[in-house]
Amino acid sequence: MKSKMLSQSVADNILSMITIEKRFSVGDKLPNEIELSQELNVSRTTLREAIRILVAYDILEIRRGRGTYVTEKALKQPQDFEQLSAIKVNAKDLYEMRLIFEPEAAYLAAVRGTDAEIKRILDYGRRIEEEIRTGGDRTKEEQSFHKSIAQATHNEFMNKLMPILYQAISKGVVLSSQSEKAVNDTIVDHRMIMDFLEQRNAEGAKSAMRIHIMHAIKQLNIE
Repeated sequence: MKSKMLSQSVADNILSMITIEKRFSVGDKLPNEIELSQELNVSRTTLREAIRILVAYDILEIRRGRGTYVTEKALKQPQDFEQLSAIKVNAKDLYEMRLIFEPEAAYLAAVRGTDAEIKRILDYGRRIEEEIRTGGDRTKEEQSFHKSIAQATHNEFMNKLMPILYQAISKGVVLSSQSEKAVNDTIVDHRMIMDFLEQRNAEGAKSAMRIHIMHAIKQLNIE
């Protein structure tokens, strides 16, 4: 049962790479098994099971001797969520939505997330710190960090809301880069979230995420 849940979660992750992160388009070939299993922190056996799930839904197709490719069906999303993600909302509304949504997502991730999913969240958290240290653009890592928390909730609709939250995350990265305190808060807050998730402390993770978003609202002057 646990193996089945993990392979389904990995399938969701791959689908998100296609539909949310836009890393792959129709006709694109996925990275090879070794690369993808390492990125997702799962065994190659689990990855194969996840790919089989997506093949069964005609989202991926395996071309013998050539690899695994994205089909046209992969990009056909429910129209209502497409419209939602296209809505232009201001920073205040976006952060208010994050404050409602993400603390509970952190709580559920601590309770429901697999060990591999928690490890993936921690990996993205460390990558964010590395980008901050080197002065790089951490937008992609920030999005992946928060998306991975949403995925670890194993709630389909939380995942589908992520494209909207991406707008807030991207805006926050740009604004926080202008404030040294905001950047320092990001590091401290993320470490706190990561520690609680690693400990499977759901209430702690929920509180830490709430503090993180409240810090952002205060530092970015979007109250």
